[in-house]
Amino acid sequence: MELEEEIKMAVEGCGMSLYDIVQLKEHDNNIYRIFITGEDGVSLDKCEEVSRIVAPILDIKEPMRGKYLLEVSSPGIERKLKKLEHLQRSVGENVRGKQYEVGPFKGKLLSFDNENNFTFEGEDGENFTIPYNSILSASTYYIW
Repeated sequence: MELEEEIKMAVEGCGMSLYDIVQLKEHDNNIYRIFITGEDGVSLDKCEEVSRIVAPILDIKEPMRGKYLLEVSSPGIERKLKKLEHLQRSVGENVRGKQYEVGPFKGKLLSFDNENNFTFEGEDGENFTIPYNSILSASTYYIW
């Protein structure tokens, strides 16, 4: 079984959903960051619980060479939308991104169809549709 699958099962066993896993380096520290979501949000207690359950798995199947820090958190209110399911779960939220040929886009995600075309309401009030396969990158944004 792949490491990500094992982590996903462990996270789901804690009543949460695996959103993403990121490996990065910050200030000479290797970081293995697990983002989780839940219907009632993400609490510090849930992050701690997932960390306690996942740590032994990572001790056996080392995800990074050498020392690393394990972090478990919410993806946040402004989060990257890397997968199709991330976009599908973001209906009703503000999304910005880049697409092939046309360039940047920004608007409220209204809906998606069976062919994975996403409809947005632009800042000008006009609706526009973007096929999923033409989206290079996307993230949610919050109007403060």
